[in-house]
Formats: sequence, C-alpha cells, structure tokens
Amino acid sequence: MPVNSDSFKQALGRFASGVTIVTTADGERLSGLTVSAFSSVSLDPPLVLVCINKQSSAVDTLRSGRVFAVNFLSDEQIALSNHFASRTTDKFSDTAYHLGTLGVPILQGCLAHLEGSLVQEIDAGDHYVYIGQVEATEFDDTKQPLLYYHGRYETLHPAPSLS
Repeated sequence: MPVNSDSFKQALGRFASGVTIVTTADGERLSGLTVSAFSSVSLDPPLVLVCINKQSSAVDTLRSGRVFAVNFLSDEQIALSNHFASRTTDKFSDTAYHLGTLGVPILQGCLAHLEGSLVQEIDAGDHYVYIGQVEATEFDDTKQPLLYYHGRYETLHPAPSLS
C-alpha cells in the first residue's frame, strides 16, 4: 500500500533542490512556470527532464511548440520564482527576457539556462514527465544558485573542509 500524500510530501521536502523556471513558446504564445522537478537524463545525447502538473496552462503551449528552456535561478531571484509559481495569466509582461535560439523565453539574471526540443511526454500520475534534447546552453559563473528545502528558499553555503 502506498504512503499517503501528506507523508510523501513531508519526506520529499527534505530533499534540497535547485529552483528552475521552465519557459516555452508556440509562436507568440509564451508560457512559464516554476519547477523544482528537473534532472539531467543523459550526456549522449544530452537529455533533461522536467515534471509539470497536468493542470498547468503551460502543457498546451509545450505540446504545440515542442520547445522549452530551463532557467536555473540565482539566489537573487526569489521574487521571480514566486511570480512564475503564481496563477498570474501574463507572467512575461513585467519580466526581463529575450528569445533564445529556439524561440523560447530566456530569463535575465539566471545562473544558467538550457534550451531543448521536446522528445517525449510520459503520463505519470498527476504530472507529465517531459524529456527534451538540449540544443543550447549558457551559464554565469558569477552567480550562486537558489535552493528549495523543507518548504522554503535557501542559499548555498560551502561545507567546512575535512582536512
């Protein structure tokens, strides 16, 4: 018998993750949402996955446009994370971005971003798992990551040296 959803959420909250915003486009229609369920899948070919709730408005745009970007947020972007996690309909009107190589929004000030073409959609409970092949990347080594742990934002602190 599976665990109940409250217990499952409590346990998962103990796993620290980076914070990303997934953006997608189909022509001039833009969508985006805050996502913590992101992972690399393969180096050859370069594949990543993101998990998106089936109720998200971004699903239709991703399915029709078949391209997306994963924007890795810096520790200065808590407000941006909250904005894209909200139910605001036009998330891009007051957001600084440019269109990337694949025509998807690339958010300014991020730690890094990946642009990918949709390869596969997998039905998984109340989410879809999207696998994409990475076509372009950029990163900024001067920034620090935004983390999410136990229901709140955190920042990276170097561990003490073992020597």
